[in-house]
Amino acid sequence: MYPNPFDYYRAETVDEALDLLDDHAAANPTVLSGGHSLVPTMKSGLAAPDVVIDIGDIDELSGVDVADGTVEIGACTRYAAVVETDLVDEHAPVVSEATAEIGDAQVRSRGTVGGNVAHADPASDLPAVMVATDATIHATGPAGERTIPADDFFLGIYTTGLGPDEILTRLSVPALEEGAGAYVKKESPSSGYAMIGVAVRLQTDGGTIADAGVAANGAMDHAIRLDGVEDALADQQADEVAVDAAADRAMDGLEADDLMDDIQASGAYRAQLLESYTARAIDRALDRL
Repeated sequence: MYPNPFDYYRAETVDEALDLLDDHAAANPTVLSGGHSLVPTMKSGLAAPDVVIDIGDIDELSGVDVADGTVEIGACTRYAAVVETDLVDEHAPVVSEATAEIGDAQVRSRGTVGGNVAHADPASDLPAVMVATDATIHATGPAGERTIPADDFFLGIYTTGLGPDEILTRLSVPALEEGAGAYVKKESPSSGYAMIGVAVRLQTDGGTIADAGVAANGAMDHAIRLDGVEDALADQQADEVAVDAAADRAMDGLEADDLMDDIQASGAYRAQLLESYTARAIDRALDRL
């Protein structure tokens, strides 16, 4: 299949990209980063922008750094670069692990973390990681830069808090000093996307879980924080007893009818998967302590 005709522009700076968005505001513009989400939707007819603005080669949007206890990841950093960067594995291991689960080597060599987050596919791997790690999303628009907590960024299927005249520029993930993280998923056999994916971040003090972040992909139409699981883990001993008690609360505030129901899995089956994969993710994180 072929996409509808469109005009293509390649921006060399963020300011140029913002100017292009403003100049073509009436022409349904969209931003291209790696293209692994946008191009298939254009070819299938699900998206039909009149103008495509490519930001994938803007140098200031790529790279990884650690500063003031935070892992800073440029929005156009390729998946492969995140996986291969020791700084991410050392300070934000759950980000590295989840990114390694995306697609295959070809996809990871081209796709970008910012594109994944901005696309907000409910079955993508990174949105739950952003929520579980209390990440901050940075966006730049005509009014300058603003920050959006991950909890407020993912609003619904393919819907975020990003404005139509804004560009996602970087992700800030608090560095994990003492503790461990893990990401596990039940992937769709046809696509590799998550039927259920659970991200866990455990901050520990000695043998006690001082703080926990737990979130899931694939359950609802956007990444969700599992508040009941987090509450069950807080101030508990980092042992197997904590795993069972926390996983039992994976469905707190949810009903099976609330979960996505599609050709991949029913809501009832997803509810079972959510409890099971929450236990697996916590157990894997505890094994790494």
